[in-house]
Amino acid sequence: MIAEELINHMIPPLKVTDDAHKAIAWMEEFRCNHLPVVNEGEFLGFISEEIILESNDIKKNLGEFDLMGLECFVSLESHFYDILRITGESKLQIVAVLNDDRQYVGVITVQDIMASFAQTAAVKMQGGILVLSMNLIDYSLAEISRLVEENKAKVISSTMVEDPMDPGKIKVTLKINQLDLSRIIATLERFSYKVIGRYQEIRKEADDTDRIDMLLKYLNI
Repeated sequence: MIAEELINHMIPPLKVTDDAHKAIAWMEEFRCNHLPVVNEGEFLGFISEEIILESNDIKKNLGEFDLMGLECFVSLESHFYDILRITGESKLQIVAVLNDDRQYVGVITVQDIMASFAQTAAVKMQGGILVLSMNLIDYSLAEISRLVEENKAKVISSTMVEDPMDPGKIKVTLKINQLDLSRIIATLERFSYKVIGRYQEIRKEADDTDRIDMLLKYLNI
């Protein structure tokens, strides 16, 4: 998935000539805490409810505010992993999308990304999730996949994050196309892999909320 496919066309941009009252009204209407502000197609940043409330002046034009998230934007071709990284770094739940001429095209919310990813095969396919802890130098997805496949299973997808509680170590999260993970765990542990978490789907059909909850655990968000 790329940014162009994830744009939320329901959330409009505000202009610098709009006032803070309009911004607050739109935030309530679209149920978001941030909205993009543009000037003749140029993305200037995001206005937030907090910024407006601190000014204590709802008649003030948006062009008079110090906006936030000026660097919180991606290109049309950006992959959703890059979008998540940008939103994480900016600590915002929304990101602007600009074209090759750096003109504003639209926005993507974290909820949009989660909902779209929840429909991918990696999430929808029935299976279990394992979380491994290891030294970065010991990480080999090829070796891990080989051990999983010895048990007639497949790694559907994987993610890797640094362990904030243990410098030098990483946590590897695997989605595997089997519900019964006991033999796979035994094999991994026999080869000195430390399994620190396991999550198994119980029902064949999960609703969207269940899928998003599992996705959040899977991405460690």
